[in-house]
Amino acid sequence: MPGNIFFVGPMGAGKTTIGRQLARSLGRPFYDSDKEIEARTGADIPLIFELEGEAGFRSREKAMIDELTRRPGVVLATGGGAVLDPDNRRHLAGRGFVIYLSAPLEQLFQRTARDSRRPLLQTDNPRQKLREILAVRDPLYREVADLVLVTDNKPVRNVTNQLLKKIRELEL
Repeated sequence: MPGNIFFVGPMGAGKTTIGRQLARSLGRPFYDSDKEIEARTGADIPLIFELEGEAGFRSREKAMIDELTRRPGVVLATGGGAVLDPDNRRHLAGRGFVIYLSAPLEQLFQRTARDSRRPLLQTDNPRQKLREILAVRDPLYREVADLVLVTDNKPVRNVTNQLLKKIRELEL
């Protein structure tokens, strides 16, 4: 779809924060697929994981991404695991401009380690779990990405301005 911008990347990379800022700057609607699932179900992601398991959540996520990527002129932040599904990857790559927000493992760990809303990190060794998740997902993020941007510890405003410049160059 013309003008759609989709964010992919690991939890804690800044997809929602930067996506929301970018949408505001462009005057476009912003969606976060996880927040849309929570609004639609009336349950938060950890509860969905608890009740339906990861497979149940991924099924809901797949339907939501299909729906949201069909809307015109949107900015969408996806959940970190959305790229695991081949249909999601196809929809994201085929229906918009995909930005992979990447960040160093240590920074992702610092941003997510104490967040109880991250069901996959509720383990004895969240750093190792994050490392394992990235090993599987990084190639998938890169597969669908039109642009890879390392957020590192850059301020949100700087990253947003960098993206705005790129988007205007590409006339998205």
